[in-house]
Amino acid sequence: MTDPRMAKLADVLVNYSTKVKPGDWVYIEAGSIAAPLVRELVYQVTKAGGHVDYALHSGPIGEAFVNNASDKQLAWASPFEMMMIKQVDVAIFISAPENTRSMSAVDPAKLQKRSQAYKKWYDIYMKRSANRSLRWTMANYPCNALAQEADMSLADYEDFVYKATFADKPDPVKAWQKVHDDQQKLVDYLAGKKEFHIKGTNADITMSIERRKFINSDGDQNMPSGEVFTSPVENSANGWVSFTYPVIHLGREVEGVHLEYKNGKVVKATARKNEEYLNKMLDTDKNSRILGELGLGTNYGITRFSKDILFDEKIGGSFHLAVGSGFEECGGKNKSSLHWDMICDARKDTDMFVDGKLFYHNGKFLV
Repeated sequence: MTDPRMAKLADVLVNYSTKVKPGDWVYIEAGSIAAPLVRELVYQVTKAGGHVDYALHSGPIGEAFVNNASDKQLAWASPFEMMMIKQVDVAIFISAPENTRSMSAVDPAKLQKRSQAYKKWYDIYMKRSANRSLRWTMANYPCNALAQEADMSLADYEDFVYKATFADKPDPVKAWQKVHDDQQKLVDYLAGKKEFHIKGTNADITMSIERRKFINSDGDQNMPSGEVFTSPVENSANGWVSFTYPVIHLGREVEGVHLEYKNGKVVKATARKNEEYLNKMLDTDKNSRILGELGLGTNYGITRFSKDILFDEKIGGSFHLAVGSGFEECGGKNKSSLHWDMICDARKDTDMFVDGKLFYHNGKFLV
């Protein structure tokens, strides 16, 4: 039998996060093992009157392609995927890997070339997301690989996912509406402010947020959500951050990341593990070392690190910075094929100041 929480999650993704309407063209992309959730999504889209296409992918198949492709093949972007991102009304992306480390042995140069091939795709995605001509969401399907990555049993991980998405509640939509209301207080306070300063054991960094908009991420895109974020002024970040959690990108885990910023750009990057990979990705293109995002985690229902950015960047009492592409909807101007989030626990010995006034202290917002 289908877990009733899975059906609720599909309902939330279709009818709350993306608000599918009659006549919408809806594209669903998922790992092949997420077929049970895709079935529920197709049912909900059809019930809502949408037209649905879906694609099921496999990590081992993707690995086989990247490992054996020529430079010309790596640089090729699928015309179907380009058409999809230009024309669909709604896109729903479901993560369901068979193996979270399937790309860990792939030459980073190959991954870099593949990422560059989809820069145009990513630019269109970001532009349509900013102007809301594309409604999208992403979520996880509870599977063994993600459970193992999070050091949980499958049953525990199912509970973790459904609790974080409120699919375990009688009325998930009402719960997400409350998240929106609580976060809007922070967004309203930050509107019109100029400088943001994080100072503590693991960071001492300032950046300009002048004329930048903070977004209330309330579950209409990422699911789960629970963050407010912006794109700082591109040349403004100065200082350093030592990220407390491992940084994971394309299945490669980088530990002990320390970044130093000068005039908005990473000028020094070190790590205890996979430092070479870190710097290779930071050199993806000319803008990939620019600070593209500042995010503040507000979901205090997510209390543990799961090695999954979709959940981890929302941890209540954390902040994250992303190198690479910024968000047009926030006023961000940086363009890059890289957007790499890195998370820092700020629940101890950490203050945040906005225009010189204490805004946050050791896990608590003071507004």
